[in-house]
Amino acid sequence: MGDNYAYIAKTSGLKGKDYVGYALVDAAGCLVFSLVTSILQKYYTDVFNLSPLFIMFMFIGARVWDAVNDPIMGRICDTVRAGRYGRYRQWFLYIAFPLAISTMLMFVKWPGLGGDVNYTATCVYATVTYILFGMLYTVLQIPYGSLASVVTTDVHERSKLSVFRSIGAAVGSIPVFVLISFAYAKRTDAAGNYVYGENGQIITDMQYKPVIIGVVVMAICSALLLLLAFTMNKERVVTKPKKAVKGAAKAAVKALFTNRAFIAISLAAMLLLAGQMFTQSFYLYLFNDYFNANWMNLASQACTYSPMIVLMFFMPKLARTIGKKEVCAVGTAIAAAANLVLFFLRGMAPADLMWIFLALCLVSGCGLTTLVLQLWAMATDVIDDIEVRTGSKDVGTAYSVFNFFRKLGQVVAAICVNGALLGMNYKYEKGAVQTLDNLKKMYDLATLIPAVMFALMSLILFVFYPLSRDKVAELQNGKEELLKKELEH
Repeated sequence: MGDNYAYIAKTSGLKGKDYVGYALVDAAGCLVFSLVTSILQKYYTDVFNLSPLFIMFMFIGARVWDAVNDPIMGRICDTVRAGRYGRYRQWFLYIAFPLAISTMLMFVKWPGLGGDVNYTATCVYATVTYILFGMLYTVLQIPYGSLASVVTTDVHERSKLSVFRSIGAAVGSIPVFVLISFAYAKRTDAAGNYVYGENGQIITDMQYKPVIIGVVVMAICSALLLLLAFTMNKERVVTKPKKAVKGAAKAAVKALFTNRAFIAISLAAMLLLAGQMFTQSFYLYLFNDYFNANWMNLASQACTYSPMIVLMFFMPKLARTIGKKEVCAVGTAIAAAANLVLFFLRGMAPADLMWIFLALCLVSGCGLTTLVLQLWAMATDVIDDIEVRTGSKDVGTAYSVFNFFRKLGQVVAAICVNGALLGMNYKYEKGAVQTLDNLKKMYDLATLIPAVMFALMSLILFVFYPLSRDKVAELQNGKEELLKKELEH
């Protein structure tokens, strides 16, 4: 660190242990969140036998509650006095086991539950446990998002933190797809004969026992990783609680919504999570019903996440030399193009299309990985931009609103997934068989919807997101001046 950034140097200097400790939080979080983004949707339709229409409205209703819940948690982070463990990392300790328990409860099918047994009670149970999980996950995610601002003030170290966070998320997401590989069994009739669908393939059904065992193991591992992450993280920037001034929260939120960079990165984050959740959830239907190859779930995730293993070594340098905005805008455009090509290949037979589908998933994964690896660094840049412009430091509030945009991505995904299921007339009743016409519509929607989402992301980054490489360099100078004032007074 040069002399021009002497004050930033005092609140930076990360070691390998710091990066690993930071990544462990998202690994722990994604161990349970990946269950929601991938398997929960199909679990609700195929095990709980709930209708896609109800699931869609339940997901939307939960996000309406988040509009209240998330800002409250953000203001708590900003206004409550820091404890002996710091302002943000203390929450990892408090939330570890409550979050694990709420995860298990979402998937427990108690006697008497199930849409084919007691539909109303099952709907109520699913709603209560899903909202409970969402509230507890917020208690983890908002402090975690805010943590980067007090771990280091150096823009390059934050870029590396973003990469490690993404690696942690990828590691935490892998086990669910291993679980999916063991979660199905071939359907048999009363005589023990295999049941075939209209496409001539044996129908497979999701099984409760392997799912609940996997969920319990992943939830416990998540809690233990959070405890480990708690011991490995350090807050280098000492923050004072915001005074509870009347109208302060409203002013903080107004500053966010009048900042072009914040709106742009929030919309990009919303669409990124929506695209990821849509593919993870809808691919379970696609690979099971259209391709009749559940092994493709794990293979597609390998194609999606394996580029990270290579790009993680190059992204910090690319971000410095080319710019975060520039690299991510091109990457998301590549992802959109790959999915559009898949859509135009819809006339091929499923057996002939499998490997081409996975190859283009790899191309799409390479493109998306650019934004996945740099999203959190860009979010921190934006929050610095707001602080430099306004002089106000409302990190918790900023991340709560940013996190709410990401949750709106869950709404978009829920509408798209369940809207697609309704549009193709998906048959969710126990023992149902999908028609050939339904399956063709399923493929079209599985490829076209992500193409549109990723194209919109690229457009937002190219046109609306203002923090280019040169702008970020100017921002670092402004941040140095702010730190100088803070530390000298």
